[in-house]
Amino acid sequence: MKHASRRPARSGALALSLALPLALLPFGQAHADARTVSGGRLDWGIKSSFQSYVTGPIAQGSWSLSGGAGTVGGSQFRFPSASGTYDPDSGALRTSFAGGVHFVGHKKGASYALDLTISRPTVHVANGAGTLYADMRSKAKGNGQWSDRAQVPLATLNLGGISTKGGGTPIGLADVPATLTAQGASAFAGYYTAGTALDPVTLSVDVLAAATKSPAPSKSPSPSKGPAKKPAAKARIEDAALDWGVRRTWREYVTGPVAEGGWTLKEGARDGGALFRFPRGSGTYEAKNGRLDADFTGTLRFTGAHDLDLSIAAPHVKVRAGAGTLSAKVREGGAKARTRTLVTFEAKKLKQDGGLVLLTEAPARLTAEGAEVFGGVYKAGTAMDPVSLAVALDDTARLPALPDIGSDASAAPEKAAKTTPSPTASPVATAAASDDDSPAVPLALGAAAVVLVAAAGTAVGLTRRRKARADAGDTTAGTTPGE
Repeated sequence: MKHASRRPARSGALALSLALPLALLPFGQAHADARTVSGGRLDWGIKSSFQSYVTGPIAQGSWSLSGGAGTVGGSQFRFPSASGTYDPDSGALRTSFAGGVHFVGHKKGASYALDLTISRPTVHVANGAGTLYADMRSKAKGNGQWSDRAQVPLATLNLGGISTKGGGTPIGLADVPATLTAQGASAFAGYYTAGTALDPVTLSVDVLAAATKSPAPSKSPSPSKGPAKKPAAKARIEDAALDWGVRRTWREYVTGPVAEGGWTLKEGARDGGALFRFPRGSGTYEAKNGRLDADFTGTLRFTGAHDLDLSIAAPHVKVRAGAGTLSAKVREGGAKARTRTLVTFEAKKLKQDGGLVLLTEAPARLTAEGAEVFGGVYKAGTAMDPVSLAVALDDTARLPALPDIGSDASAAPEKAAKTTPSPTASPVATAAASDDDSPAVPLALGAAAVVLVAAAGTAVGLTRRRKARADAGDTTAGTTPGE
């Protein structure tokens, strides 16, 4: 079933949309005992204009994700695996999320003048007030001095008078206005001043029933206990999981302002935020030569505007001589499903350790057949999201845990809000236009316009396939949702 957005309806002028109410869902009978938060996600763009500045023509930088963080829509980062406590009697909520975002820009030699990492965001709500904390590592603007700070009170959250008492599960906060604190401004390396509006915060967390004990912490995959068995010449796979995100920019396009779509998961496939898991693998593995043949279950379906309807089901992985292929049954719209080889990946690091065979984030490239599946949006050879495999040859071996984005992990992500950055929301400008460390004029509006134009070109490409490329003189290739 497709997920419906929890965001409040928007109407009127843009100024009104910046002061949208938030929702706490659902409300229920209050309980005296504090409860455990286990699973959920936080969606936050940090500051959209900062993203535009970092990747724009002056900073000429980029950002990267770690620790299971993903993206949703055109400009939001998704931090998974919520943990913490919630007291329905007092309304106090303390919940931490996994993952981080690393921004770099203004390259100087082998390093960058702008270097900022924000990770492990944590939300505290008590007595009607909220604060967002985060671990921050940054290089100061101007003198380049490094700063490492744990759980900095980065932003105050304006709950708008909404009571957080008596919540059930899941608990959700939508579009909560966030304002940079003085400590946050310092940890932000001087690019913004205290009081600056940051992007609104949305979160959803699962709360265990009062009588339910917190589950034991997830353990890293390890071989089963006891003496290691001598591997058979051709071992039968007891269980296996395939983790693959398809491509980050593809997911952003699907949930962004052009396609305005999402994805659904069936037959056991799961959403880990930055990747999808296809479970219940079966097949064989030959330890001597590293040959692997594995079939997985699950269906992933992308849908959206401009006739977007693409399903990827029942993937198959084959490894030979240190190289792998990932194929799947692909269906476009109402057409008959066809088996297509989507990507090739490096498998030289496929290794057996006791009862497990592991391959972690192997670089993957799109095949010619895969390029056809995506309608020519990506060329053959384009880097796709990496492939990870975990294969259990022993029925007691534990597969790696998947990042937990909450109870509706099987549903499509919420659509990202489409807003126009205010010129006053750009990083702090200096008086000199030649200063490379910050923009002399606001860049956010122009950058946003470029993104929207490129995205519109992609929508045409998806609808008209190759004809659009010819009509556009191939000028939109590699824009959105491209490189």
